[in-house]
Amino acid sequence: MNPLYAALGTTIFEEMSGLARDHGAINLGQGFPEEDGPEDVRRAAAEALIAGPNQYPPMMGLPVLREAVADHYGRFQGLGLTAGNVLVTSGATEALAASILALVSPGDEVLLIQPMYDAYLPLVRQAGGVPRFLTLRPPEWRLEPEAVERAFASSPKLVIVNDPLNPAARAFDAQEIALLAAACRKHGTIAICDEVWEHVLFDGRAHHPLIAEPGMEGLAVKIGSAGKIFSMTGWKVGFVIAHDTLLEPISRAHQFLTFTTPPALQIAVAYGLNKDAAYFAEMRGAYQASRDHLAGLLEGVGFRTLGSEGTYFLCADLAASGIAEGDRDFCLRAVRQAGVAAIPVSAFYTVDAPTSIVRFCFAKRPDSLEEAAKRLGTLLR
Repeated sequence: MNPLYAALGTTIFEEMSGLARDHGAINLGQGFPEEDGPEDVRRAAAEALIAGPNQYPPMMGLPVLREAVADHYGRFQGLGLTAGNVLVTSGATEALAASILALVSPGDEVLLIQPMYDAYLPLVRQAGGVPRFLTLRPPEWRLEPEAVERAFASSPKLVIVNDPLNPAARAFDAQEIALLAAACRKHGTIAICDEVWEHVLFDGRAHHPLIAEPGMEGLAVKIGSAGKIFSMTGWKVGFVIAHDTLLEPISRAHQFLTFTTPPALQIAVAYGLNKDAAYFAEMRGAYQASRDHLAGLLEGVGFRTLGSEGTYFLCADLAASGIAEGDRDFCLRAVRQAGVAAIPVSAFYTVDAPTSIVRFCFAKRPDSLEEAAKRLGTLLR
């Protein structure tokens, strides 16, 4: 067996979700909504499945979806794209894999910003990359100029930027994005921008795509996710947006990973991306209300919560809540004794992890959140 994968354990998400199933727990761990997404988008997929086509679509993606992606980002983020800048993938993780495998050669340094999605590190290592780490700390989780300067000092080949940031629920502001862009331009570093949460922002925040910064057109790869945009995580439809000098090698890697993505889902996503701004505002408002509901419930039973600027997630600080227990031990006790699954944030670090932060998913029905908070309150007492 490939020693890289032989050394990998079960992901924390699968571990906690498995324990949730075993104990009949409310799963506030893995980030998926309890609702099934907009009916009109699902209906568009169902109709396309019957009407066809159902054979291999083009490797780069159906033209209707590539055009819809370019138009969508033009309307919502002011990006001047064409369909030729877009590659359709089978989910954002496949987009990440294709991008990393295409752009990282053995010995290349890759800067990873912790906390980070757990797929980044094994993909970088599989490509032969040498990981370096820029560590963000709670409760602010900010990119500070001195830390960024130190992290880029060795001129890494590539940096992976997750914005908004899972699990910290941070949305980097314009100054932080400009700071990253300046570092990439200075060192010639390519940025893979994992922006799957770009529409799930709260309190009137705007998303600042790194690819839109001056001089970043040829240095940035933007990755999006229809599953996150439409709250249908099981669909696994993603897209890569890049200048052709970067998109061409990524498409070569993609053709030997999944090659293509179900055409009915592509047609439905194209339909969904053409929705007007009101749909996205309503979606954000609903998740913001869920965030506020869970924050109030958790504070009410004794947790000290951190800010959540985007994503489906809200973190709590165990130490600040008077809980003298590590995040992993607490999460294991919570799922086994209280029937509530959460995720220890230390799982999103490779080195220098904080050990008192736990992550809860609020993309659930109000009654699920209320029952989970009640159970956690009993656990704390």
